[in-house]
Amino acid sequence: METTAAEFFLALINIVFLDLILAGDNAIVIGLAARNLQKETQKKAIIYGTAGAVILRIIATILVVWLLNIPWLLLVGGVLLIGIAYKLMTDDNNDHGSIKAGKNLGAAIRTIIVADAAMGLDNVIAVAGAAKHNMILVTLGLLISVPIVVWGSTLFIKLINRFPWIIYVGSAVLAYTASSMITEEKHFMGYFEAHQIIKYLFIAAIIVGVLTAGHLKKRSAGRRQSSSQS
Repeated sequence: METTAAEFFLALINIVFLDLILAGDNAIVIGLAARNLQKETQKKAIIYGTAGAVILRIIATILVVWLLNIPWLLLVGGVLLIGIAYKLMTDDNNDHGSIKAGKNLGAAIRTIIVADAAMGLDNVIAVAGAAKHNMILVTLGLLISVPIVVWGSTLFIKLINRFPWIIYVGSAVLAYTASSMITEEKHFMGYFEAHQIIKYLFIAAIIVGVLTAGHLKKRSAGRRQSSSQS
C-alpha cells in the first residue's frame, strides 16, 4: 500500500515529536559531557558528537526496522514501547552523576556518542515503530530531531516543566504507536482488519490504560514524597 504525501508528513512529524519527547536525558548528557571544555571546543564536541550519534542512531533504527519484519517481533516491540510510555510518565528520578565530563575534545565526543547509544534504545524502538518500515522516514526524522534536541534541549526541557501535559501527550502518542505495532503483527493483522471496531477499541484501551496507570503512579509517588517531607 502506497503512502500518501499527507501520511508521510504526519508520520514524519510523529517521529520528530517522539524523539524530542524521549531525548531530554540525552540532551542533558551531552551538556554534562562537554561541560569542562572551553566554549569553542564545546561547540566542536557537540557538533561532532551529535553527528556520530545521529549516524549510530540511524543504523540502529534501520536494524530494528528490519528486525520488526521477523514474526512476533512487532508484538515484542509494541509491548516494550508500552513500558516506555508508562516509564515516561512515572520516571522522575534522572541520575546523571555517572556521566563524566570529557577532559579533551576526543573524550567528550566519545562520551556523547556512547551515552546517546546507551540511553537511546527507547527512541530507536519508538521511531522504528512509527516509521512503519519506511527507511526514508527513519533517516529524515532522526536528521531533523537529534540536532533540535542538542541545540534546543534547554528550551524543550523548560517547556515540559512549564506544561506537564506535554508528557501526557507524549505518552499517549507512544501508547498509540505501541498498540498500532501490535495490531500490525502479521499473526493478528487479519483479525484486526476484519474487526475494525475491536482494533480501535484495543488501541484506545492501551492509550487510556497507560495514561491512567501512569497518572495514578505519579499521584501516589507525589503523596509519598509529601508525607516524607512533613
